[in-house]
Formats: sequence, C-alpha cells, structure tokens
Amino acid sequence: MSLRNERVRKTLMKEIADIIQKELKDSRIQGIVSITDIEIAHDNSFAKVYYSVFASDEAKKQTIQAITDNTPKIRYEVGKRIRLRLTPELRFIPDNSLERGANVTEIINKISRGEI
Repeated sequence: MSLRNERVRKTLMKEIADIIQKELKDSRIQGIVSITDIEIAHDNSFAKVYYSVFASDEAKKQTIQAITDNTPKIRYEVGKRIRLRLTPELRFIPDNSLERGANVTEIINKISRGEI
C-alpha cells in the first residue's frame, strides 16, 4: 500500500468514527461503535469499513441496521471533511474479532483462577 493510501485510510478511520459518534442522530445507535480497520481500493473508489459494536445482542442488531441505513449520509459527511477527487463508496462490515478476543481473555482468566 502506498504512503498516500495509508494516510487516506487512517484519515477515513478517524473521520468515520467521529461522524458515527457525533453527527448521526439515530436513536438506534447504542453502545460503543469502534472502527477496527478499513480496506481501500488502490484508486480510492471503494472502501470496506470494518467495525465492532459493544452492546447487548438486540442493541447490536439495531446499531448495525442504523449504520447500514445511514451509509449514504456517512459518505456525504466524509466527502465534506476530506478533500479527495472521488469520495469512496463505503461498505460497512461488522467485525467480531474484538468480542472474540475478550471472550478468550475471559476464559484464560477463569482458567488461571481455577474456575474451569
């Protein structure tokens, strides 16, 4: 990945996280939403945005739906904030790796305490 694409990726991560936390006024967004990674096409025309949601199962489903429904608004806000020739098309993909990591850590802690 080129240095320019890496800078665009990091800027997109920061701006999308900020937009979801501060700009979206959707009551379905609950819990903590974390942008875990972004994969950008070499021409910046498309971006896969991986994110995690820390909330109950029902709140997580609502948050995922709210982010999906608000994708055009998020893209519009990104376009206003970042000066690129073409604002990338965004595709949001839920990422459960942080949740799985927390579960593994909890199991290890239980084993070390002798609970398992």
